[in-house]
Amino acid sequence: MNNEGEAQSPNSKLQTPNSKSRIRATHTFPREFKWGTATAAHQVEGGHTPSDWDGWEKLPGKVRGGGTAEIACEWWAGRWREDFDRAANDGQTAHRFGVDWSRIEPRMAVWDEEALDHYRQMAKGLRERGIEPMVTLHHFVNPLWLAEKGGWENPAIVSYFERFVRKVVNALKDIVDLWCTINEPNVGAYQAYADGVWPPGEKDMSACFRALRHMLLAHAAAYRAIHEIQPQARVGIAHHFEFIDPWRPDFAPDRWVAGLQNRVFNEIIPQALHTGRLAYPVGQGARGERLPELAGTMDYFGVNYYSRRSSTFDVSQAASLFGRTFHTPGAEVDNLAQNELYPEGLFRALEWANGFGLPILITENGWGDEDESRRNRALLLHLRQTWRAVNFNFRVQGYYYWTLVDNFEWERGWDQRFGLYALDVATQSRSPRPAAHLYAEVCKTNTFSADMAARYAPELLPTMFPT
Repeated sequence: MNNEGEAQSPNSKLQTPNSKSRIRATHTFPREFKWGTATAAHQVEGGHTPSDWDGWEKLPGKVRGGGTAEIACEWWAGRWREDFDRAANDGQTAHRFGVDWSRIEPRMAVWDEEALDHYRQMAKGLRERGIEPMVTLHHFVNPLWLAEKGGWENPAIVSYFERFVRKVVNALKDIVDLWCTINEPNVGAYQAYADGVWPPGEKDMSACFRALRHMLLAHAAAYRAIHEIQPQARVGIAHHFEFIDPWRPDFAPDRWVAGLQNRVFNEIIPQALHTGRLAYPVGQGARGERLPELAGTMDYFGVNYYSRRSSTFDVSQAASLFGRTFHTPGAEVDNLAQNELYPEGLFRALEWANGFGLPILITENGWGDEDESRRNRALLLHLRQTWRAVNFNFRVQGYYYWTLVDNFEWERGWDQRFGLYALDVATQSRSPRPAAHLYAEVCKTNTFSADMAARYAPELLPTMFPT
């Protein structure tokens, strides 16, 4: 029997209050697995740009608390360097960052070479730190000149986007070969053209589907342009999954509406890029459109996953395809009730994505909350589902946590904090959250373990690492 204060051997079992001894267990990922973080240009750069979002933020009531991205994280002023140092010191081997179309082409067909050089320096800075860059070419923000021409509702945007993509890829092709053309087309189209909470603030499902169609055509045009310039490139989109489950699985109308909402929100985009057939919901005539140029335009499947919702049939909710959605009663949610903690949904998303036969990258996953213990718990639970997917031989090759440092979260402003590093916007000081230390251990060891759970989220031990 050990005397009080006697050191235990490295092989001893973990001791937790009011529990039996627990066996040390370590979950290991494949040797080449990529660990990183993701950011978006407008959310971190700061400074005014001639964009639709720059003006939108100034309109009363459009952003919680009147927040803006005017300062953001000061990456345009150069503070990306210290944040990339943090990522490298924490063992990260991948980073997804964005370029801002409105900086590079502030006026139609007028190019800012200094802005392009700034992005070159960022990409080189990642390489110099041993971090693989992924560049997102469009992350919700349009140049003002383009917004004034109708934005994503204007068919001409397809050729405008291709021209922009060619300019960027030619500038970065010697440094970057992993590209995300458009971030979350489903979210961008819905928020801007159906729900109306993002610019241009429309509430028209027909406009939403026109915008979505043009996004897919723009992606396909960009895909071919990138491969023409850079044959070895890997090109895809970051697709947002938010599972919608029937509130009453034994009630046929709930099953029907949840199935319809899932098809529209989760399925039609990757299916169109896989098959070349763009399906439409009931409200659009239940027809499909053949767009063969879309087929086969994903080299990897990018999965963004945060949450799920429940749905019940409600004839008054035409804008939501006759389904009223809500968080599952009793579920754990974040401080803004934006996301529901449902880590099994990540496995379900990866299982579905795996059916496309492509390599998979988890291009975003994270938890924004004021409760640091819940952030740790959410991270470990989602990593467990990632490890589970890998062990089912799903082709998951990397994980990008959202996000490296607190940033401007669109209509939520600064009220939702996802960063591994907390940011004081006024002073621009950064401080690591407990999750930053946890994620650094994961990145450096390529594992997560019972020991990590015991130190960062001991409440998980009985279910994650039972006796």
